[in-house]
Amino acid sequence: MAVGMLAAGCGKEAAKAPPPADVQVVAVVQRDVPVVREWVGYLDGSVNAQIRAQVTGYLVKQDYLEGAAVKKGDPMFEIDPRPFAAAEAQANGVLAQAQAQLVKAQEDVARYTPLAKDQAVSQEELDDAVQARLAAEAQVASAKAALDQAKLSESFATVTSPIDGIAGLIRAQIGDLVGPGTGILTTVSNVDPIKAYFPISEQAYLAFRARDPKAPSIPADMAFDLILSDGTVYPLKGKFFAIDSEVDANTGTLKVVAEFPNPNGLLRPGQYARVRAVVGVEKGALLVPQRALSELQGGYQLATVDDNNQTHILSVKTGPAVGSLMVVETGLHPGDRVVADGIQKIGKDGTVVNPVPLAAPDAK
Repeated sequence: MAVGMLAAGCGKEAAKAPPPADVQVVAVVQRDVPVVREWVGYLDGSVNAQIRAQVTGYLVKQDYLEGAAVKKGDPMFEIDPRPFAAAEAQANGVLAQAQAQLVKAQEDVARYTPLAKDQAVSQEELDDAVQARLAAEAQVASAKAALDQAKLSESFATVTSPIDGIAGLIRAQIGDLVGPGTGILTTVSNVDPIKAYFPISEQAYLAFRARDPKAPSIPADMAFDLILSDGTVYPLKGKFFAIDSEVDANTGTLKVVAEFPNPNGLLRPGQYARVRAVVGVEKGALLVPQRALSELQGGYQLATVDDNNQTHILSVKTGPAVGSLMVVETGLHPGDRVVADGIQKIGKDGTVVNPVPLAAPDAK
């Protein structure tokens, strides 16, 4: 009998349930957080000048270094100037001939005028002399215009940069026959400041307008960050420059332009970049550690621990990330305790755990 009772007592001890598992929990953080948005864009010069030949001729010289900085008025190419010099000389000859004819016509008018008064010559002869003088004056004016055009064409034989900027690669070869219809010789881009182009959704545009309803489009004081392709943040802030006048019907977006200072020429046209800006502030937002969230079928779940130390698995709607935290827009309340390591630690809904408080993480 005593042996049986002892055996029964040992069985009860063996069936005793294990203690609740330790689970790290963190309190939901409530604070005002900036609403940050990010867009993919590209960079382009604030001014992009296409360098073309304005006269037809053979390209004989390249005067600039590809990829180097050039100033307005710097020579970039030279077209064979000899045909233009010959045309100028010919125009000078035509002008001299026209001027000589004008002098003779003026002398004829001066001589015939008193003779016509004395009826030594007929009025018709005087009228013919006057008409000849007028024709000679017109020929001189035409010859001067032709000479000016010849000089202008000769000046165009030296192709110069119309702006300060960075010169691109040459797109023609020395010896090529170039002219107004033969395409671009190269480009010059003004890259300080440089422009970032990126599309924003209609919703983002409305959020911008809500921030400052009196602004004509996007608030002019909004600052932009530029994240380069290697993940580094460009050290200088950008500012709003312009927004397109209409929404793209195919994409539902508007093109925005931000301007960034580029004193060292690090940024170049065509570069890929991400543009980031604070578009507003979410008051009293609820935040949890990002590692507390588990992704499931395109949504997110997390586990909370109630006052009885029971766990509850909840589906939540998340907002933007704020450092190591994530905004939770629905599903939580201030004061809730969240399992810091996600739902994998608790097994199933309703599990009793031993919550171990964890210091609330910083948003940085």
